[in-house]
Amino acid sequence: MKTRNRTSTTRLFYLLGCLLMAAGIYGCVPSTQITGTWKSPQATAKTFNNVVVAAMTDDVQARQTIENQLEEQLQARGIKVTKSINLFPPSTMQGTESPADMMLDRITSDGYDGILTVAVVDQETDTRYVPGTTAYAPISRFGYYNTFRGYYGYMSPTLYRPGYYTKEKIYFLETNLYDTSNENLVWSAQSKSYDPASLTSFADTFSEITVKQMAKENIIN
Repeated sequence: MKTRNRTSTTRLFYLLGCLLMAAGIYGCVPSTQITGTWKSPQATAKTFNNVVVAAMTDDVQARQTIENQLEEQLQARGIKVTKSINLFPPSTMQGTESPADMMLDRITSDGYDGILTVAVVDQETDTRYVPGTTAYAPISRFGYYNTFRGYYGYMSPTLYRPGYYTKEKIYFLETNLYDTSNENLVWSAQSKSYDPASLTSFADTFSEITVKQMAKENIIN
């Protein structure tokens, strides 16, 4: 009985190790990442201290969530932030012939020095095959050979997980920072997000890596 318990425990620890190893492998793949950036040669000549963040989407929840997270990340670096959804609620944009002109007039007159926009520029659905996996568990030399039940229940050295097809959505985003004094593009970043688990988790990760990249390229402090 002791031998059987030891073997069972060994098997459980081995399988747990396999699970943790697999989680580590997949956990290393970032779900959201920046794929490229562009910076104007004149970008370092100006410091942005008072900006408007604007998620370019008609989805009010998505707009609010992304702008909230960008606000949090930028404010943590001492930048004054105003969300576009507060300046321009959805109701004010309806029926406006030139929303860009209206927004810019309001932003410049209120003394903001920059506009940070975020937009989804493309979306793809990727179908891929996840191959089956086989984990081999160690077997002691004797232990459970004495009975059929022991042999049948513990002798099998493999655990097999069949392969399957999965569909993942890939979102391609563009983030732009404009100088309100001349409307020129100062900085741009392209990023992509693989099948985000939730809007909140995406917005949190996206905002964090975007603001860190801006600081890394000396766009902000």
